[in-house]
This record gives sequence, C-alpha cells and structure tokens, in this order.
Amino acid sequence: MRSRRGFLGGAAAAGLAPAFWTHASAQARLAADPFRVGVASGEPLPDGVVLWTRLVTNPEALGAGMAPDRVEVRWEVAEDPALTRIVRKGDATARPEGGHAVHVEVEGLKPDREYWYRFTAGDHASAVGRTRTAPDPGADVQRLRIAYGSCQKWESGYYAAHRHLAADNPDLVLFLGDYIYEKAANPEEAIRLHPPTDAVDLATYRQRYAWYKADPDLQAAHAAAPWIVMWDDHEVSNDYGGDADRTPLTRDLFLKRRAAAYQAYWENMPLRRSSRPSGAKMPLYRALDWGRLARLAVVDDRQYRDGRTCDAVAEGKRIPYDCPERLAPKRSILGRDQERWLERRVSDTQARWNFLGQQTLMGELRVEDGRVSNDGWDGYPATRRRILETWRDASVANPIALGGDVHCFFAGDLALERGGRAIGTEFVGGSITSFGRPNKSLAGALLVNPHLKYAEGEKRGYGRVDITPKACTVTFRGVHNALDKASPVRDLAAFVVEDGRPGVKRA
Repeated sequence: MRSRRGFLGGAAAAGLAPAFWTHASAQARLAADPFRVGVASGEPLPDGVVLWTRLVTNPEALGAGMAPDRVEVRWEVAEDPALTRIVRKGDATARPEGGHAVHVEVEGLKPDREYWYRFTAGDHASAVGRTRTAPDPGADVQRLRIAYGSCQKWESGYYAAHRHLAADNPDLVLFLGDYIYEKAANPEEAIRLHPPTDAVDLATYRQRYAWYKADPDLQAAHAAAPWIVMWDDHEVSNDYGGDADRTPLTRDLFLKRRAAAYQAYWENMPLRRSSRPSGAKMPLYRALDWGRLARLAVVDDRQYRDGRTCDAVAEGKRIPYDCPERLAPKRSILGRDQERWLERRVSDTQARWNFLGQQTLMGELRVEDGRVSNDGWDGYPATRRRILETWRDASVANPIALGGDVHCFFAGDLALERGGRAIGTEFVGGSITSFGRPNKSLAGALLVNPHLKYAEGEKRGYGRVDITPKACTVTFRGVHNALDKASPVRDLAAFVVEDGRPGVKRA
C-alpha cells in the first residue's frame, strides 16, 4: 500500500494532485522569500530544544503575503555553523490556520552543547540560527549567562539593544513582556510607524508581530540563543488583568480579543505544544533547570490575577497605600493554582541560584505622595508576602527576581518589612525602546523607598546576568541613543550577589 507522502508525490508528478495542497503548488507560491521574519529557538532541555519560524513574504500585509495553503518546510540541526555535520533533520507543515508558523520540538540532542539550525521551503533557505541544550539535571555547571529585557515599543526607537544583546553571546535570552504594543501608531511621537489601527483580532495581531519581527536586530537576537518568553499586558491590551482591561468591552468581547491575542502569541514564539492556547486560556508558567547551578521559574501575572482594586479612590493607576481592599490577604496576582505550583518549584529546588522571572517591579514602589500602583505587585501585596515567606521558610538558596514593564532600571532588596532583612534581591532590566521616566523623579522614589538601591529611567537597554557557583553579577547595559540604529552601548551599573548573602552590592 502506497504511503500518503508517496501518493502525493506521485500524483503531483502525474498532474493529478489534490486541490487542497501539493508540494509543487506550494513551491510556485513561494517565489518570494518566505523567511522575512527570521528564525528562533527556545525552551531548551538536556536532550532537545524548540525550533521556530513563520512563513511571511510581506511583513506589512494583513495576510503576511502568503496564499491560504499548506507549505512543506524542512529543518536541519548541525554541530557546526556551516551545517556540515547534520545530527537531526525532518519536515514540518506550515498551515494557514496557524499563521504559517512552524514549531519543531527537536529531541535526541546531547546535553550542554551548542547547535546550529536552518529551515528551507521551496528554493529558499532561512538564516542559520544558533541554539544550545541545557545541562543534565545533576550536572556540576560552572557558568551561565542570561540576557533579559522587555518593552520594545516599535515607534519609540530602534533595536540597537538587541544587536548588542546578541553580541554578548548569552546562553539564554529571557524576554519578560511587551514584545509588541497593540495600539495604533501615533505619528506625533513615533520614530518609525507600525499600522495605524489597533490590533484587536487575529489578523491584526498577526500583522503586528510580523511587522516587529522583520527588524534585523531583533532577528539577530532570536538567532543568537534560545529564548524563554513571558507576556505582559500589551500583547493583549494595556493594563489588562484576568478577564478585563481598561476599555468598555464586555467580558465576553474582551475574552474573544484575548483568545485572538493568545493565539497570535503562540504562533510567533518558540514555545512547546504544552503551551498551545485553548481559546482564551494559555498555560505559560514553567521552570527551567540549568544543572545544579540555577533554576529559573517564569510566572504569568496577567492571566490569572484578581481584578484591580481601589479604583473608586484611584488617580489613574495610583491608589492610597492603606486602601483596605488592596491589603486583603486572599488577593492574588498569580491565581491560587499558579501560586501553589510556584511554591512547589521553590520548595523542591536543589539549585545554587533560584531566579523568578516575572513581568514588572516586584518590590514595593511608593511615589512621593505615598500612593502605589494597583496594576502591579503593589496591588497584590499578599502574594508578594507569601512568596517571600516561602523563600525564607524553605531556606531557598539565593533567590533573585528579574523583571521588566516599568521602563526603568531598578536594583533593590526584597524584604518582608520596610527596612527589614533582605530575603532576596531584585533587578529590573529597563526597556529595549519604550520611554522611561526622568531620573529627577526617580531620585525622589529612591528616598521614599530605601530598599531600592539604584534607579535609571532615561537610558534604554537590557540586563545581563553572569552566574557562577560563588556569585551572580548583574550588569545593566544602556544604549547611547535608542533613536540611532547604530547606537553604541555601555555598562550603566553592575552589581554582585554573593552566594548566601542576599541584597544589592555594587560590583
């Protein structure tokens, strides 16, 4: 009995191919380069990694320039950049109902190794990407470099930070949200424009990702190392939480929008099948071990959170510090199921360094009039306390929170009480392009919040984390001018956390 693949091949050769798809017709529709948004890898395990691409011939078009047909894509993984020593290869199908995205979960690789990969479709080949596998769970690892960032608003600048991030040769890239911005472009504030309408449905979210991903510096960062990703609000709608945002949409209409946004996010990120969305639900929190050196738990503080509180007495996002609703002990920014999951991941860790990747500034931030924001952790202080208590009670080794969202660099201590003993340490990595805050206003914030030891809001860039068994060094890297594609970068500040000694110290 002939195989389906053999039948299709023979039918195509005889001119009898089925109407819904043939390799020959797919080839004809790929006269233009379909790899306009690059390649990526992510989710490394000791024996494998996810490879990603999405077929796009016109990143600015609503349909990405693709005909509504299936296309066969070939992939290969090699031990060398020239792809002469191929160790794994195969085929995948890019389907129109999935945005012509391809997710390949490669298995059978060796632990703690570099690999290179490429996709081909028709007569076209993608760029070559570099990736790596994680070490074995019990491996005695001596070093790990993580580059992390967030908030890359297209209109606000160029992606020079991504070019420098790639040049830093990280083992992992951690992206903590606001990969896209959903609002229509504002010509009065823009350096460069994305579409003039809001992203509100699957077609417009897909277009927004393709528009961003066409940037060569962002492509370089994706091709440099495997990524671990988490969303924030702008992948859906500004300041959304749970089943509502700040627009007048009904719950049902908002969840329809959220479902479209989640589907587009899945299509455009190097994620495993286990994270594939079902309607308006998408399981994204997870943990990664890097031998015995480090564990990285990444949490979702948008999808499961309780609703905003104290809106009746709010000025924008700012609410009184002593608002009773804010202080309710059962309120959660993570949701109970995710909190229980995190408690298990925290309690059973054997890692020397334990990182919490989350979207924003985790520590308390009062403004000078004493108010706090109801959109981040300060709107849910009971969750923060439970995490810190778990770190303390489980004697977790070297807990460090990494964050984004606030468009500023921050370094601070995490303690149960203001002025109390540091239980953990926090580093917020600024923004890739999104505008920050004047340093003059941040100087006042440092005075009101003595647990915060450093703040910089006028430079844009990313954070670099270098980990050894004895110390974790965090370097804030800022581009000179985010409005210059060729901007140089410099170290803004560096900090060291010594093994067993939490708290911010200058390196």
